[in-house]
Amino acid sequence: MAIATINPYNGETLKTFTPLTSAEIATKLTQAQSAYIAYRQIPLTQRSQWLEKAATLLEANSQTYGQLMTTEMGKPLKSAVAEAKKCAWVCRYYGEKAAEFLQDQPGESDGSAAFVRYQPLGVILAVMPWNFPFWQVFRFAAPALMAGNVAVLKHASNVPQSAIAIEQIFREAGFPDNVFQTLLIGASQVETVLSDQRVQAATLTGSEPAGASLAATAGKYIKKTVLELGGSDPFIVLESADLDKAVKAAVTARMLNNGQSCIAAKRFILQSSIADEFEQRLLEKFQSLKVGDPLAEDTDIGPLATAAIRDELAQQVEKSLALGAKALIGGQPLEGPGNFYPPTLLTNIPPDAPAAREELFGPVASVFRVDSLDEAIALANDTPLGLGASAWTKIETERDRLINDLEAGAVFINGLVKSDPRLPFGGIKRSGYGRELSREGIHEFVNIKTVWLD
Repeated sequence: MAIATINPYNGETLKTFTPLTSAEIATKLTQAQSAYIAYRQIPLTQRSQWLEKAATLLEANSQTYGQLMTTEMGKPLKSAVAEAKKCAWVCRYYGEKAAEFLQDQPGESDGSAAFVRYQPLGVILAVMPWNFPFWQVFRFAAPALMAGNVAVLKHASNVPQSAIAIEQIFREAGFPDNVFQTLLIGASQVETVLSDQRVQAATLTGSEPAGASLAATAGKYIKKTVLELGGSDPFIVLESADLDKAVKAAVTARMLNNGQSCIAAKRFILQSSIADEFEQRLLEKFQSLKVGDPLAEDTDIGPLATAAIRDELAQQVEKSLALGAKALIGGQPLEGPGNFYPPTLLTNIPPDAPAAREELFGPVASVFRVDSLDEAIALANDTPLGLGASAWTKIETERDRLINDLEAGAVFINGLVKSDPRLPFGGIKRSGYGRELSREGIHEFVNIKTVWLD
């Protein structure tokens, strides 16, 4: 895939970039290592001030950055502006909390004293996706830089200008040269970077194949990784649920970011007693969504990021329909320019259909019916993925069962799954390992050093 900005609304190629050569990559890594030697000594108070400045820049220029994101990957402008502001939040959060999270922790030993000290690892490679082109980067970079690491970013090839803009933000915020660098490289060049002895660890948010490839390379060179991969998140609605709130949240949970989110609700598991009503109300909400120009203020659903993503989604839906599923709305790509796929609601889905077994990355909701809580939990867990889960009930015993028995990295009761700087974020099973955000996130890329004194 070429490194280029291609507007998903009309297919226009706006700007192309030449990937770095091997020699240029080596120079960048030399610069990163040199920057690390000095940067790791800079006090946390100074790093915090720079991160606060980055937050200020993100907020002041949120409209500009939002337009850039929308132009590159198609999300509605209002969502893109909100994303830039959320990045400011994570910068401020770690600017305020890093000193607490990195403070020496006393321990017991047979010596006179012992404690744990948290120290940076060095150069960290971040392989980041296109769907949240700013947020995914900042939720890694804010804790990593506060911990004293330096970062090199390999961003998705369809959002190069977002990648460049992020580097400029850190530079303008005052961070020393080469503490954060964007590497305009293709996927085939990732192994070259990760195998370099100056790179100490890596994080990836993306597809399962991409994660497996990175993990294999990292394993070969014995390097730490954090992976946040796909999800097929269940959205369970039981008969005691507040249906008004559940339906409203269901639309947001499925359609956020044009449905292109790992933690989007994808499988709607409804207790039979309320299924007809919920399904009808969800259909009415889908019918009211406006599909169109993502830069228009009243657009709810923009184009998918690339034609390939749209075509893959269309094939999954088409195969599901051929196997017996029913589309209450949507079900095929929209004609005309742009990578548009309409809001789609699938029911009567056979267990072997893609809509039941695979992640659908776009504005398609799969609806299933169950008779009991046990069936709901069993169906929710019947997936190799385990990122997030949302469940709706007013009954305490049902809530406790859902919290304990759902196989996911996060369970949200009577709310949609979302990332929050104050809470750890990540998955289990084939959705990845490790955690981002909160205290756990900043500890992923540090040396947790035991110190013993006689």
